[in-house]
Amino acid sequence: MKVAILCGGQGTRLQEATAGLKPKPMVEIGGRPILWHIMKYYSCFGHSDFVLCLGHLAYVIKEYFLNYEANNSDFTIQLDDRHGIQFHRKHDESDWSITLADTGPSSMTGSRVAQIQKYIGNETFMLTYGDGLSDVNIDDLLKFHKSHGKTATVTGVTPSGRFGRLNLSGNKVNSFEEKPADEGGGKINGGFFVFEPGIFDYVQTDPSCVLERTPMEQLARDGELMMYAHNGFWECVDTYRDLVSLQKKWNNGSSPWKRW
Repeated sequence: MKVAILCGGQGTRLQEATAGLKPKPMVEIGGRPILWHIMKYYSCFGHSDFVLCLGHLAYVIKEYFLNYEANNSDFTIQLDDRHGIQFHRKHDESDWSITLADTGPSSMTGSRVAQIQKYIGNETFMLTYGDGLSDVNIDDLLKFHKSHGKTATVTGVTPSGRFGRLNLSGNKVNSFEEKPADEGGGKINGGFFVFEPGIFDYVQTDPSCVLERTPMEQLARDGELMMYAHNGFWECVDTYRDLVSLQKKWNNGSSPWKRW
């Protein structure tokens, strides 16, 4: 199953880590971009066909993967007119397929999703944000999605206040409220979506289309949005403090998302 990842964020609150030279998903934890950690996590469940929705400083991510083989393998290079390179593979990502789709530096999330329809096709697919890590069980998430037969599943997580709140009846999402003004309790949008192709009827290529606004709100009104409740680990890199927290977890060996 294809996994789309939203990678267009600027990371304006992460200037200490980005210095304006890299997009948010490329900030590093343990010497690897958070984007790589997300991809590695999905691949541990057998999902290694990725579509990256690029935006701000897209070329940084393109160059990272264009040079991935050389940067993660020993190699022998012939410096004569043959210019031959022999890679001595040492990494475990050889089965990854990565489509890098430039969806515009200023496009909102809904527009980015609409623009990758040509790469997704008429298939169920997964989508998540390029700045969030979790130990959500992807197998269980997919089983839940297939069980209810609706267009969309969003993973609901415990932290609240800064993200889209889910107003529920059981696991059915009655309404979707992005970043409410108050900081009440309840599950919030943690990403790790599963979508049927019908999602493309709700999003538009218009750069102003925000997935978490009209599309998700309409899905909820139509009874087509369900929540998979995740009560385990989930954190996103929204600020430099968040990045430091995740780095500490990695350093002390308590990184719940590390399955490899």
